[in-house]
Amino acid sequence: MSEEYEVSVDTEKSLEKKPSFFDDLMDLVESVIFSIFIVTLVFTFLFRIATVDGPSMLDTLHDKDRLIISHLFYEPKQGDIVIINNKNGHIYDEKHENIIKTRGINPDGSEKKIVKRIIAVGGQEVNIDFKKGKVYVDNVELDEPYIKEPTFRDEGAFRFPVTVPEGYVFVMGDNRDASKDSRDSQIGFVPVEEIMGKVVFRIYPFKSLGVVR
Repeated sequence: MSEEYEVSVDTEKSLEKKPSFFDDLMDLVESVIFSIFIVTLVFTFLFRIATVDGPSMLDTLHDKDRLIISHLFYEPKQGDIVIINNKNGHIYDEKHENIIKTRGINPDGSEKKIVKRIIAVGGQEVNIDFKKGKVYVDNVELDEPYIKEPTFRDEGAFRFPVTVPEGYVFVMGDNRDASKDSRDSQIGFVPVEEIMGKVVFRIYPFKSLGVVR
């Protein structure tokens, strides 16, 4: 006659394999690696981080501000603040017909990342009255509550009014007296492909944390 044995509930629990410290550690490592992977994907394909260098965007942005920029599927729009990868300037030739390249901001031809505001996009006409300090796009005066001072300085890149070619944008800094921008031949028209993304959020300093407009 065979004997049957019953295993008590307590015995069953005791037979279960208890997680070891090593198992817990591996779970933690996997979670950390997965989190890093997700963050890397987000900041590779959706966002980037940039740091402001200089006063050209005062009082909207300040030197050393840390910014998040969005670049996936971005299409330039008037009024956007953008990060630009400047290597050459782009201006019209003497006949005001064809676009020619000029030396960029850095004398050695290396790239320089700058932050500016889009004033006009391809197909729009820009006119600046440097005596009154007013900017017009398509014959409409811009309402510019963001600027530090009116636009009195002409750097001679263009004869105004000027039409922005398709595939380019016209940009200026909010601090008009201390900004090298599309008024200068070292920048001129900015090719859309040189725009790295739109500034969407300030993450530092913490007291200024928030959306950037």
